[in-house]
Amino acid sequence: MSSIINIQHLSKTYTEKGSDIRSTALDDITLAIESGDFVAIAGPSGSGKTTLLNIIGALDTPTSGEVVVDGTVLSSLNRARLAEFRLRKIGFVFQAYNLVSTLTAMENTEYVALLQGISNKRRRHEAYQVLKDLGLENFINRRPSELSGGQQQRVAIARAILAQPKLVLADEPTANLDSKTGSDLIDLMKTMGQTLGITFIFATHDKMVMDKAKTLIQLHDGKITG
Repeated sequence: MSSIINIQHLSKTYTEKGSDIRSTALDDITLAIESGDFVAIAGPSGSGKTTLLNIIGALDTPTSGEVVVDGTVLSSLNRARLAEFRLRKIGFVFQAYNLVSTLTAMENTEYVALLQGISNKRRRHEAYQVLKDLGLENFINRRPSELSGGQQQRVAIARAILAQPKLVLADEPTANLDSKTGSDLIDLMKTMGQTLGITFIFATHDKMVMDKAKTLIQLHDGKITG
């Protein structure tokens, strides 16, 4: 099985605005993640897991080191090409769902596929199928305010996978959910990853997510400890 992510000697430091004080978020990370894996990046707050997720997702840039995602060296891409890379290759599931409040579940699910230029007929058909697979076929015309937290997170998952990305990144996806809803959602994502061949990577401090992961990467103070 080939690696979808290869990271070599990745470091990220931040300088506080208006001062020379520097803090290290990631410290010399070297890591490979296989295609189709189901990965939890775990660690306490401040360990660097969200920073690592954002760099893999091309939402942030490293201070040093190299990141290769699906054969592409991210540092070789300019801003426009990075945006296109994210659109075509990566799905995101955020802790706060990040759904558009004025759009229905169906419209939110279609949003990334719309940006990709997928035709209306195909987009709507595939969006309905994904929402049905996630048990939301009776909620397609509801807006986020009319959905429970678990239902909103399912819509966010539907939006992420509809565009058929190689990789889905999820930042604390169970943080706002009760334990049963969170467990059910992780199981759904695991099944979908196996069915669709998508690599899932979670940043989490939820032991349940860690236990369900195929691969567990533990971070502490910006270093891999296990």
